[in-house]
Amino acid sequence: MKTFKEEEYLSPEEFEILSNFIYHKSGIKMESNKTYIMNNRVQKRIRELNMSKPSEYIRYLRFSDKTGKELQELLNLVTVNETFFFRDFQQLEAFVECLRDVVERKMKNDDYSIRIWSAGCSTGEEPYTLGIILNEILDDIKKWNVVLTASDIDQVILSRAEKGVYDPRSVKETPEEYVKNYFHYDPDSNTYHINNEIKNLVRFEHLNLNDKEKMRMKRNYDFIFCRNVLIYFDDDSRRRAVEHFYSALNYNGFIFLGSSESMGRITSAFRLIRLNKYLVYNKEQDV
Repeated sequence: MKTFKEEEYLSPEEFEILSNFIYHKSGIKMESNKTYIMNNRVQKRIRELNMSKPSEYIRYLRFSDKTGKELQELLNLVTVNETFFFRDFQQLEAFVECLRDVVERKMKNDDYSIRIWSAGCSTGEEPYTLGIILNEILDDIKKWNVVLTASDIDQVILSRAEKGVYDPRSVKETPEEYVKNYFHYDPDSNTYHINNEIKNLVRFEHLNLNDKEKMRMKRNYDFIFCRNVLIYFDDDSRRRAVEHFYSALNYNGFIFLGSSESMGRITSAFRLIRLNKYLVYNKEQDV
């Protein structure tokens, strides 16, 4: 019987080959300090595929995985999906301030459309949070044409997101009133189910932010959230993604990054706005 014990670890050369392959396919950069994580994930796939060593797996991934299914399996394992509802509450307050301005401007122009993109949505807590906020801020949400797109590279967690079922940890930062109004608690499974009113606002899609063709199709968004995603990219991948985000935004639209992320080294195309302690990036109207 084949075992993995004899060659449990990737060699430095194998790690480099594999990390470069992942980078060129997804834009995700696996630095050398992620060797332990990569080893564990590759070991899991080798066992499930009944292979004997990393070199065999790498050959299969590079030359035999014609559909990209195995690459997707590996990406599902190496990307981190830790999140919860109303994460970074103060940043969401900044979003509400921007949202009110956008809504007021649109109503003056008799425009009742709002388009939001949650890029790297993970298990869905972020887009559903944005849906709750929209429902709270818009006087009559049924009058509005709301497009709330949620994308991720991980197909497994997208399936979980579509179900809208969460453990208590996911709602730990959610205001009690919102838990009461927007969730159904199931005591048998100790889970919280997002209600259909919010669930139906969100459209999930599988998207690789490194896919140029699909990214070029993204247009006319008022807000883009891409929080704690670009940290996995190197400078070139970040720059390409941000260029697509810029094209996808309407003029006077806004993009929100993670609290530890910055556009500083990526681009100067956006106007920087500070709301409370948070930086918000705005696509200015052409003069």
